[in-house]
Amino acid sequence: MTTTLITGGNKGLGYETARRLIEAGHTVYIGARDPQRGKQAATDLGAHYLPLDVTSDESVAAAAEQLDHLDVLINNAGIPGPRKTVPELTADDFHQVFDLNVYGPVRMIHAFLPLLERSANPVIVNVSSGLGSIATAVDPEAQTATVPVWVPTPVYGASKAALNMLTVQYARQLPNLRINTVDPGYTATDFNANSGYQTVEEGADIIVRLAMIDQSGPTAEYLSLHGTVPW
Repeated sequence: MTTTLITGGNKGLGYETARRLIEAGHTVYIGARDPQRGKQAATDLGAHYLPLDVTSDESVAAAAEQLDHLDVLINNAGIPGPRKTVPELTADDFHQVFDLNVYGPVRMIHAFLPLLERSANPVIVNVSSGLGSIATAVDPEAQTATVPVWVPTPVYGASKAALNMLTVQYARQLPNLRINTVDPGYTATDFNANSGYQTVEEGADIIVRLAMIDQSGPTAEYLSLHGTVPW
């Protein structure tokens, strides 16, 4: 049976991904900082709750000690960051977002890599965003079509661009793993005050698809339901 760990799995895309993978036969662990919400989500889904704060080295290390097997790691936890314009932004704003959106996956992969390397089919899915695409950011037409009005995106976009590069670098150095980054699309969740034009079911589709690949599947790719996303 495939064992899967999803960070930030107690709501939104993480919750729907967990539901679908359990339905497909995975044993799913939901990593969440809030014990009450994490336990409730795990109970509702038929998953396992794993106490986990991806901004804490100690918490991530303790979580890794709780598992003896892992096939799929889904780095889903993330925050949008402050809604500020460039003159308002400080280094502290970037530090808070990068600590969760970038350093979080780094901590997770570092701690859980020994377990993944023992799997016959190790897979990592990094949940990114179309806002991490530099090609889209420099294309005025694409930018207008994709960026919602509620976001000034410098911090969030930069964190997801960094996550995309991290995905490629790790995939190249870990050829025995399938490591990809995905753009779920603009999905209605608490993350964006439910302003997205996609349902959570639609948004989770690409995450679920990439979580279920085998060793003949893609690696070092940036994918959405519509195909390859430009870097």
